[in-house]
Amino acid sequence: MSTPTIRLRPVTSDDLDLCARFAVEPGLIGLDWGGFRDAQQPARRLAEDGYLGTDDGRLMVHVESGDPAGVAGMVIYRANQYGGQARCWEIGIVLLPEFRGRGLGWRAQAMLCDYLFRHTPVHRIEAGTHPENIAEQKSLTKAGFQLEGVLRGCEFRNGEWRDGYLYSRLRTDPAPPVDWTLDQSG
Repeated sequence: MSTPTIRLRPVTSDDLDLCARFAVEPGLIGLDWGGFRDAQQPARRLAEDGYLGTDDGRLMVHVESGDPAGVAGMVIYRANQYGGQARCWEIGIVLLPEFRGRGLGWRAQAMLCDYLFRHTPVHRIEAGTHPENIAEQKSLTKAGFQLEGVLRGCEFRNGEWRDGYLYSRLRTDPAPPVDWTLDQSG
């Protein structure tokens, strides 16, 4: 089985239906479902700044080869801050069910880290996941992240407060070997 070629690219108007689906389809984003969201927000955000803001953004994960091919999901980043001047990024990923379990997630997250380290001066990128999400824990480790610890009662999901795991990758950490393409035509 060959490894599919993937690339990260900016959100376009063709992606708005998928973005809206993530807002209104229970379970499509897995454990992160937090209830219905405004399905029109993606169009407003795309018009505002193309989802490429200074404090947050998203890029689409596009599978160039393999079966299936096409838009697999998206990676998301947002600014976080510690100690006044110590800005970092928090990242996340959501893949459509048919693209999960194919090795795309860790590669897309590693690609996003490389992109953010190349184009912003941050030293730290962090990501959180759920204790029961073993696949994401493995994905983050493969993408060069290290487990920092448990965040007790940090998330209200499905009617109760739940723990989370915090991972980080520093600029000085070794990057996993990943060939990546950034679509600069968008």
